[in-house]
Amino acid sequence: MIKLLKNYFTKGEIILWAVSVVAVIIAFAVFDRQSYVTLAASLTGITSLIFNAKGNPVGQVMIIVFSVLYGIISFKTAYYGEMITYLGMTAPMAVYALISWLRHPFNGNVSQVKINKLKSCEYFIMIALTIIVAWIFYYILAYFNTANLILSTISVATSFIAVYLTARRSEYFAIGYAANDIVLITLWSVAAYKEIRYISVITCFAVFLINDLYGYFNWRRMKKRQSDLSEREDISA
Repeated sequence: MIKLLKNYFTKGEIILWAVSVVAVIIAFAVFDRQSYVTLAASLTGITSLIFNAKGNPVGQVMIIVFSVLYGIISFKTAYYGEMITYLGMTAPMAVYALISWLRHPFNGNVSQVKINKLKSCEYFIMIALTIIVAWIFYYILAYFNTANLILSTISVATSFIAVYLTARRSEYFAIGYAANDIVLITLWSVAAYKEIRYISVITCFAVFLINDLYGYFNWRRMKKRQSDLSEREDISA
């Protein structure tokens, strides 16, 4: 299994994953040392991102697990927006994305999804849906007296964009998640001001940000390779 993974991932990807894991473990050991759910969520999330960067459906399975763990962490911090977002939206959408990725493998290879090119009109639909979702969630979160209501609502909006683009197999899904990472770094920085142990959560999303940016650039390369290969096959046919 280890040999297969070494052959599947590039050296750079293995280094990125290893450095990310070490950073999260160090932050946990220094600032937390209590919430092993946080540690488990962070490590699951990091591993999911390296699979997502390869367009591998395994990443979506791990996102579902991460969503459950992160929902538990958010509940304990009264970030009900995060809890509702990940359990009520991100997890179900990850299930939908998993089905979509499995149904659209590139050249029959289930370990790499076929990247989709969205039409311009779909982006307008996505924006309209995002506004509606954010508006609905704003009042839901306000009802539950969610901490940092505005930031939590923005987090919902960026999360929706990310999961929508993931399900539609667009390379821009990683940019959506990167935007969400920035919002979450800000959100948990507020929590860390009161409890220093949440610095470990900030570290987690800082690492996520780096991995999501890598995922975007790798999907761009994958998209070009897929397009070139498809063109060669069309010519040979």
